[in-house]
Amino acid sequence: MAAIVAMLPRTVALPDLRDVFLANEGYVLRSLRRLGVPERDVEDVAHEVFLLVHARLSDLDPSRPIRPWLFAFCFRVASNYRRKSARAPVQELEEILDEAPSVSDKLEDEERRLLVLEALETLDLERRAVFVLHCLDDVPIPVVAETLSIPLGTAYTRLRAGKQAFTEAVRRLGKRRGLR
Repeated sequence: MAAIVAMLPRTVALPDLRDVFLANEGYVLRSLRRLGVPERDVEDVAHEVFLLVHARLSDLDPSRPIRPWLFAFCFRVASNYRRKSARAPVQELEEILDEAPSVSDKLEDEERRLLVLEALETLDLERRAVFVLHCLDDVPIPVVAETLSIPLGTAYTRLRAGKQAFTEAVRRLGKRRGLR
């Protein structure tokens, strides 16, 4: 009897929404910002993401990483947000709370962060999603393709084009801002 029980597949318990939220709220907020959701709306859009996650939590495969799965929700919700929103993106400086680095270092870091966000804004959403998942979140391209439901070759093409467009945008915008 023990041998039969040992042969049965183990059931892996799904995390509850609270655990998913507490572990990944920051990731979802960052992903939405990277996908072009303005700071003023990012919390509301994240709320929408977690409502969808709650409705589909039973679809989660606990043997796979959760962040690419969450990113797929972020991508769809950000895409819908951008489609519906006719407002021009507004970039706001976040309040700087950490006092360890000097003020000039913080301002320089913030300027670079805004430069990256502005450069990401120049990418179309499909290239941007592949670029963010792979280059910023370190998700392997095969997982990116599966997450976004696109062919592997398309994922590589979008990555290559996204990297090129991002690099050109950073150079152009950095030059205009006087950054190195």
